[in-house]
Amino acid sequence: MSSLKTLRLSTPAERVLLVTLARPQASNAFDTRMAEELAETFATPPADTRCVVLTGEGERAFCAGADLKEREGMSEAAWGAQHKVFEAMGRALRDLPVPLIGAVNGAAYGGGCEIALLCDFLYASTDARFALTETTLGIIPGLGATQTLPRAAGARRAKEAIFTGRPFSAEEALAWGVVNRLCPPAELLPQAVETAARIAANAPLAVRAAKRAMDSGATLPLPDAMTLELECYETLVSTADRLEGVRAWNEKRKPAFKGE
Repeated sequence: MSSLKTLRLSTPAERVLLVTLARPQASNAFDTRMAEELAETFATPPADTRCVVLTGEGERAFCAGADLKEREGMSEAAWGAQHKVFEAMGRALRDLPVPLIGAVNGAAYGGGCEIALLCDFLYASTDARFALTETTLGIIPGLGATQTLPRAAGARRAKEAIFTGRPFSAEEALAWGVVNRLCPPAELLPQAVETAARIAANAPLAVRAAKRAMDSGATLPLPDAMTLELECYETLVSTADRLEGVRAWNEKRKPAFKGE
């Protein structure tokens, strides 16, 4: 895609990519174009990216979900074709090999909440709020929330949220384990970027291996998951970064990891 119309990309810290959903006139709802741009951006991030932060433009909304104005009057065939684009977007976020931090700056409703739940972890503004409103529209979540929310908040809380479509607050999201940290609105992005920069300073092959071990092991029986962890561990023993990490510790200096 030659130019981005619905996203803003920036590098607020070394090797950290900031992706901002930029349709504030539509509460950052994703239309087909934004879904295509997100899918492409997350499938092929810049080669030196070690961590990604995802946020929304403005203070009112992180993402209001799918743009229902665009969906008005769609035929079943057009709806289905569009959803394939949305599915590709979701897979690109889910399969990103480097850590993805969500900085939820406002309302995360419907598919916007689902996008947030696809992040590795979330920081949220104290003004943020969340909702999975699909059952109020005659559908159910289609970007994974029937699976991701129970894993984060527990089955009973997830069922209540999805069955009712009722919003839940940033404080509830924190208490349920959906959100890692609440921040004053002005501090949300700086704190998310600070954490991303700390991650980006660590050995990138090790961070990727840790993410793979946790994500792929989450649904395995414990013995199999521990075997997977060892497989990931063993891929790092022969790396230059492993040698650099031990050498830097002994020389009492910061390591210079190269991803090798």
